[in-house]
Amino acid sequence: MINSRSLIVLLHDVAAAAVAWFLAYLLRFNFDIPAFYMQGMLRELWIVLLLDTTAFCLYGLYRGMWRFASLPDLKRILLAVGLASLCVIAVLNMTHRMADTPRAVLVLSPILLVCMMGGSRFLYRSFKDGHLITVAAPERSRVIVMGAGAGASLLLRDLVVNPAWQVVGLLDDDTQKKGRNLSGVTVVGSLNEVANYARRFDVRQAIIAMPSATASERRRAVELATDAGLSVLTVPGFDQLLSGKVSISQICRIELDDLLGREAVCLDIQGLHELLGGSVVMVTGAGGSIGSELCRQIAAFEPSLLIFFEANEYAIYKLEQEFLSGFPGIQTVCAVGDVKCAPRVEQIMRRFSPKVVFHAAAYKHVPLLEQVNVWEALRNNVIGTYAVARASIDYGVRKFVLISTDKAVNPTSVMGASKRLAEMVCQVLQKNTVTRFEIVRFGNVLGSTGSVIPKFREQIARGGPITVTHPEVIRYFMSIPEAAQLVLQAGAMGNGGEIFVLDMGSPIKIVDLARNLICLSGFSENDIKIEFTGLRSGEKLFEELLADDEHTERTPHPKLRIVAAQGADQAWLDELLQWLNQTIMPEDDRVKRDLTHWVPNYSSPQ
Repeated sequence: MINSRSLIVLLHDVAAAAVAWFLAYLLRFNFDIPAFYMQGMLRELWIVLLLDTTAFCLYGLYRGMWRFASLPDLKRILLAVGLASLCVIAVLNMTHRMADTPRAVLVLSPILLVCMMGGSRFLYRSFKDGHLITVAAPERSRVIVMGAGAGASLLLRDLVVNPAWQVVGLLDDDTQKKGRNLSGVTVVGSLNEVANYARRFDVRQAIIAMPSATASERRRAVELATDAGLSVLTVPGFDQLLSGKVSISQICRIELDDLLGREAVCLDIQGLHELLGGSVVMVTGAGGSIGSELCRQIAAFEPSLLIFFEANEYAIYKLEQEFLSGFPGIQTVCAVGDVKCAPRVEQIMRRFSPKVVFHAAAYKHVPLLEQVNVWEALRNNVIGTYAVARASIDYGVRKFVLISTDKAVNPTSVMGASKRLAEMVCQVLQKNTVTRFEIVRFGNVLGSTGSVIPKFREQIARGGPITVTHPEVIRYFMSIPEAAQLVLQAGAMGNGGEIFVLDMGSPIKIVDLARNLICLSGFSENDIKIEFTGLRSGEKLFEELLADDEHTERTPHPKLRIVAAQGADQAWLDELLQWLNQTIMPEDDRVKRDLTHWVPNYSSPQ
């Protein structure tokens, strides 16, 4: 069914066909059409209009929008007019052998019609893009673009009509592109020359338009731009562009993810579809950083139902609103509840029968859990894991995935010890059950709740200083999406009882992260100071991925390895649960002393 706008465009094209037919006669006879030919022109006009209209509709000229007219639209016009012209010749030849139709008219008319139809469309687009009018524009920010490929081309087309930006030059390492013109902007030099051209063009900002480049190439561009004293922005990656969630013009500030040098994760899409597609999936701790990202990643595989289980009412509300707008086709259930409350966990599992459970609910802030909250941390992370795992067995869950941490390796913190106990609980429960338990360990994730990056940003916003515990403290980092993707991949690969360790890449000094963040925020260390405050309770100078008595085995995925870790037995589990369920809450010092019995590798710093 044709809408009002399409009808207007159709009437325009029909009118253009009539004008082109009349104008062709005028040109053929030098604007003095003999009466004999005038009668033939009017008689044949209705045949021309009928055939032209049919060809226009056949080639879909009214499915597009003039605002975005492009070469494919011109191609369709040419094909439609060409087909109509051949049909006109055939019909006129059959009716009266074109006795009163000049041959020149049959050539001139389609040429004039293409010019009028194509010209009107491109004039309209030029008008909308602001090329045909000149107004007093606000002052635009001068910017240099690093990259002169497909991403830069798309970016420049959008920035032409953006009053906020003025692109003064392009930089690219391909020497053959130097001097070339891209959407009216010249490729002036290589990336290494960014400082020189920034001074020459009086530029304060750079946009990195290299969405298909590797992480190391983007990191090099970021470092060159920041060394030149420029504020650095970037465009979305091609994976985001293809998803349709963002456009190339959605310029954003560069993030520390771009400096990690980590490449995209290659997922076993078929295996994940078999695990998650059409299944009921439950995520505990769904409102947290990792839990919410897991939910987003799981949604891509179209589960039949996605259950958000979360103790924080506001967090689960925010996630619900996000899914209503971003994933309207995914059916969800928002279950507010505490993982330590076994009856509530059982109620949800009995009602919805999940087949896959991702257990991300945990207390994880190391210093906070060392004082006053020791017993609560243990109960939440261990009793909570046991309650969800036990219910998973009782209600037929096929796959249970525990989100663990590298702090469970040779733990020096209560948090790390609690997660190691949770791992051991799952290993014991794996025996004699069809539910397959998988454990995934990884290090820090950039931007997660309670991590250093949000804290550093807040400190920079206040004018500093940035506080770092020790100049030599190092950590392994990955992005939240990468961590979530690898958790899903491990869940699809496991056969039951494995502990997977993620490839965390090379460790990074926290002080280097602080310096990079200062630079990316447009400041220097003279503006924002770094202060060292000393290691906090339970904090290690460096994290370990394996305990002294552990070793790993390869998996088919290059970023996942399996740990051979020491397990426990049912008697150990029964005794542990009896200790954790005691009615009298022990003091922190007593709990830490007792932990050495349950976790042999645990060593309290006190």
